[in-house]
Amino acid sequence: MKLKKWFTGVSSSLLLSSSLLLSAGSVSAADYVMDTEGAHAFVQFKISHLGYSWLYGRFNTFEGQFSFDEANPSASKVSVSIDTNSIDSNHAERDKHLRGDDFLDVSKYSQATFVSTDIKDQGNGKAAIHGDFTLRGVTKSIVIDAEFIGGGKDPWGGYRSGFSGKTSFKLKDFGIPKNLGPASEEIEIFISIEGVRQ
Repeated sequence: MKLKKWFTGVSSSLLLSSSLLLSAGSVSAADYVMDTEGAHAFVQFKISHLGYSWLYGRFNTFEGQFSFDEANPSASKVSVSIDTNSIDSNHAERDKHLRGDDFLDVSKYSQATFVSTDIKDQGNGKAAIHGDFTLRGVTKSIVIDAEFIGGGKDPWGGYRSGFSGKTSFKLKDFGIPKNLGPASEEIEIFISIEGVRQ
């Protein structure tokens, strides 16, 4: 029974990611495309500013797919690709700095990706998605804590499943050279995904 609340799905592509994802539904296997065209999918982040407040932002352009096999959840997969140039912190000058070589260096590293390698069911609609995240040319393993939100038919004759996920990592782990101080060493990534079954 708990497998019906399971899923797969996100990536970095945070980040994604990403997640991200569990799955519901009666089918034994299904492939989904993340609904970025309808803006029903988001990759967002937050990082402390001097330890006094939170700076929030998002990546406006990304794409991804996920699959879920109800009979064999360990065979589920998720992948995400993020256009790093699409970073948006609601401040043009800051975004220009974030795109530069102090941070994302988008002229050299135009994409961040996430590809799942293992998915572990934790029950109650939750899962831990292990995968390879690549950012700024560095690839490391991360874990996305994912949760199934819901699934079912949509008004347009399709079927959708939705998930959320979160992860965090230290900037220096991915070769980001800018030192923002001890309160801002780590960034949190939040993913909200609605996938359309193919």
